[in-house]
Order: sequence, then C-alpha cells, then structure tokens
Amino acid sequence: MPNPALKLQQIGLLWFLALGLSAALVSAGRRWPDSLTPGSGPIWTLLLLPPVAMALWLLGRWTLPDPGQEGESELSPHEQQ
Repeated sequence: MPNPALKLQQIGLLWFLALGLSAALVSAGRRWPDSLTPGSGPIWTLLLLPPVAMALWLLGRWTLPDPGQEGESELSPHEQQ
C-alpha cells in the first residue's frame, strides 16, 4: 500500500510545478510584443489529427472472423435459447 505522506508530497510537487509553469506563461504573455493570432491550418490540424489517428489505429487493429465462423455464437446451445 502506498505511503500517504509520499503521495501527498508527490501531489504537492506536481501542483507546485504546474503553478510555476502557469506563472512563467503569464509572465511571457505580458512581455510578448504582438498578439498571437493562429492561422486556420494549425487549428484544423489540431482538430482533425487526433480523430483521424484514432480511426487509423482502430482500423489497423480490426480483425474479421474466419470465413467458416460467420454467424456462429460463442454461447453454448442451452444458453442460446
């Protein structure tokens, strides 16, 4: 069983790192000279790439039953009724 004190220390460290990263991003945003307006290309890429990648991954792992086993059930005869 994990030590609760160690778990709390890990959560505190992660929270501290997230807070530091957030402060660094706010500081960098205040010093940036121009506003960043993203183009439509990166936006569409970020929107479409994950679903397309997931679909390709699923299609790559998709298996069809053997031709002789089509329509058969894995249930025993008395469970089918």
